[in-house]
Amino acid sequence: MKRKKLILPALGLLLCVAVFAGYRFYKCFYAPNINAVTADFFYIPTGSDINDVFDMLESQNIVIDMNTFKQAADFLKFNKAKPGRYKITKRMNNRTFINMLRSGNQSAVRVTFSGNVRSNEKIASITARYLEPDSASILRALNDNDFLVKFGFDSRTVIGMFIPNTYEIYWNTNAHAFIERMYREYEKFWNSNRKAKLQQTGLTQGEVSIIASIVAEETNVVSEMPAIAGVYINRIRSGMLLQADPTVKFATGDFSIRRILNKHIDYDSPYNTYKYKGLPPSPICMPPVAAIDAVLNYEHHDYYYFCAKDDFSGKHAFAKTLAQHSQNANAYRRALNNRNIR
Repeated sequence: MKRKKLILPALGLLLCVAVFAGYRFYKCFYAPNINAVTADFFYIPTGSDINDVFDMLESQNIVIDMNTFKQAADFLKFNKAKPGRYKITKRMNNRTFINMLRSGNQSAVRVTFSGNVRSNEKIASITARYLEPDSASILRALNDNDFLVKFGFDSRTVIGMFIPNTYEIYWNTNAHAFIERMYREYEKFWNSNRKAKLQQTGLTQGEVSIIASIVAEETNVVSEMPAIAGVYINRIRSGMLLQADPTVKFATGDFSIRRILNKHIDYDSPYNTYKYKGLPPSPICMPPVAAIDAVLNYEHHDYYYFCAKDDFSGKHAFAKTLAQHSQNANAYRRALNNRNIR
């Protein structure tokens, strides 16, 4: 009887210890402990150590109970920080979060470029919104000719490497690795089908990008792009000056110009195709896919001129002769004058 009286309390004590240990185990590894309300992502900068990670988790109020988190981290041998951008989800526990950080299982960011980018500075500015490197380091890489030469580009032409699209890239990708990634995307874009069409045009990829950038600055009407590309290719092949208004704007750096005047045409720059024969030295914007494909599939016609229509529809009137073009241009000038656009 006495033995029973001793065993029962002992069993009760063991049960209490087991329950407490189980609760501590649950609390340490499986209880929700990551605050999804504070942030959607946790960022570990390059060069951080494990103590930096603990400090950031605490200061940003991402971990609710730091004691259990550190206990779990110690048990799971989480002692090295891997830089990156990590997704936080509702009711996430220490074990799940630590395993994600420990393995470097980060979430990519979506970097989007559109076709209205005209400079390396703009590329750097856009990229720095999404990735860890700042715009200055990205710009240095974009202007690093010794680095770019292995891709067949230089600091002026590198804008033609970028194909407007949305790309998934890891946040901690450095500036040079970012450019390497963009080159791989460029190589994918120039697939066998596009290269076959390129061979038929007799142009290089770089020349297509330059013409495409001019076409894109001339019109937003995609259906007209092959016809406009055909005009410029006709001019190139006949030895005419390109006389593309967008290149004058690019040369002056004033993109607010609504009407090209003689003072603009006289501006001395290799990008001024009213003064210098042939293509400008590089694309004047990041050439959009529609414009590149329009050049590869340019219309074969006898037009050498085009002018914006006087109805301001955004479409163009095409002409085979200078006399026909002069009539179209005069009509457009009258429309500009009537609207007091100078």
